[in-house]
Amino acid sequence: MALSDTPQVKQLIAQALAEDLGWGDVTTEALVPDTQQGKASIIAKARGTIAGVEIAKQVFLKVDPRLKMDILVKDGTEVKPRDVIARIEGKTSSILKAERVALNFLQHLSGIASETARYVQAVKGLPVSITDTRKTIPVLRTLEKYAVQIGGGKNHRMHLGDGVLIKDNHLAALRKQGLSIKEVIARARQKITTKLKVEIEVKTIEEAIEAAESGVDVIMLDNMNLKDMRQAVQLIKGRALTEASGGINLKRVRAVAGTGVDLISIGALTHSPKALDISLELD
Repeated sequence: MALSDTPQVKQLIAQALAEDLGWGDVTTEALVPDTQQGKASIIAKARGTIAGVEIAKQVFLKVDPRLKMDILVKDGTEVKPRDVIARIEGKTSSILKAERVALNFLQHLSGIASETARYVQAVKGLPVSITDTRKTIPVLRTLEKYAVQIGGGKNHRMHLGDGVLIKDNHLAALRKQGLSIKEVIARARQKITTKLKVEIEVKTIEEAIEAAESGVDVIMLDNMNLKDMRQAVQLIKGRALTEASGGINLKRVRAVAGTGVDLISIGALTHSPKALDISLELD
């Protein structure tokens, strides 16, 4: 089943339309005859990677099932200014009513895919994966993580039940009980009943070594400088996957990848991407 056809996404579309159209479109209803037919094009106004075009189509069809939308550019395609992404035909009033919600989804998801693609390109040729985080807009996580995939990135945890990730605040709470990193990891292994991966966040080389010796699956090197990160990776010696996190940007990401880490997680992919500039123009 396509993502755009899932009950979750259909509900999101319905909620977004209710938010925008719950009181009607007084402008269109006052000015545009209900019988008027028209055509429109969705056009890129900047370079980037398209994501969410099927979501946009479902918005138009939800407003008016009689609309016809031909998709000319599929998700994952690189576009440049003036490229036509899709064409729509049908009642002009229906096109105008659906326009903003459809573009909101398309611009936001394309912005995430475009930013992810820039990071993926920046580390091209190095054996490392760019991943997202849970720093997503509430209720939009499924769509945003889909956009990361379209941009060439990989998904970290989808939700809190998707893996054990022992963060600094978990450690702070457990250290009050006198537990070491080794004991914390052992407790996690003992308590979980499924074969979930266990990851731990560390801030020092010493913590990284202790975690590696404790049999954890993934070690997150949080806000380490490049020298310490490189040394930690060498000392872990493949006993666990290594993940760099914190303070990652496009200028620094290739240098971080050069330390030998397996993963680089970047919250900015979803929490602060710039929307891709896309417009709808009536013929």
